[in-house]
Amino acid sequence: MQAIVFEEFGGPDVLHVKEVEEPHPGPGQIRVAVRAAGVNPLDYKIRRGWMEQAFATPLPAIPGLEFAGVVDERGEGVTEVAVGDEVLGWTATGAYAPYALAETLVPKPAALGWDEAAAIPVAGETARRVLDELAVRDGETLLVHGAAGSVGSMAVQLAVARGTTVIGTAAPANHEYVRSLGAIPVAYGDGLVGRVRAAAPQGVDAVFDVAGKGALPDSIELRGGTTDRIITIADPDAGKYGVPYSSGTSLEKKRAGLAENVRLAAEGALRLNIARVFPLADAAEAHAISEGGHAGGKLVITP
Repeated sequence: MQAIVFEEFGGPDVLHVKEVEEPHPGPGQIRVAVRAAGVNPLDYKIRRGWMEQAFATPLPAIPGLEFAGVVDERGEGVTEVAVGDEVLGWTATGAYAPYALAETLVPKPAALGWDEAAAIPVAGETARRVLDELAVRDGETLLVHGAAGSVGSMAVQLAVARGTTVIGTAAPANHEYVRSLGAIPVAYGDGLVGRVRAAAPQGVDAVFDVAGKGALPDSIELRGGTTDRIITIADPDAGKYGVPYSSGTSLEKKRAGLAENVRLAAEGALRLNIARVFPLADAAEAHAISEGGHAGGKLVITP
């Protein structure tokens, strides 16, 4: 099969189409015919070699953490899905390919299109996980940095559903979108502390930094000088400020959270903003846009 691979770490240009062997499932695995693959910031960080300390990536590698597709083969012991079932989840072999192996997945409702389904696993799990770690609850005020992105927009919606007041930082061009999700938009950059205080005179109870663009000092000031209940998923200087960096959860929680996010999306209670869909051969362009930090929504690749 023809897949996108990178054989060395580097920029988007290291991605290229290459003929590789088709994978076949081992015990407990399924093979899916991929219909859509989500593009995530973690994809380019892995491609750059920046995540090697967290988890090593043997080269050559096929990128892509999340997928939506059709069960094509079943490994030994798999009984919960059948060949032909439509599913979505996380891959074990990379989703930028016609076929991928997977173990962590849930059924895809007919109400969800392929692109929308592929946009849920990583962003939805991340948003739900961090809100749980922050213990965000009814009546509180949450500040989300990067509220217009795929993770940020899900975090806004899930927090609002908990009865939380959400302040979301975003570029002015995205303010109306952030407002439509149920948050109060504010512009990031110089003067952020004053703008947030004006929007939330009651104070900020928790901060979720999705953007990683240097907002941690302002976040600490807004929390009264403490790092308590501030979490980032993107700022490499988190350790310098004593702010925890959230990066993962158990498989059981991933599956349960994914199933709930899929249910909400299928019912229309969780909006998914697909900015652009790329053919497999244009994966490098998708990565360049993702790495630029202004995708304007979720990027999806279709093999």
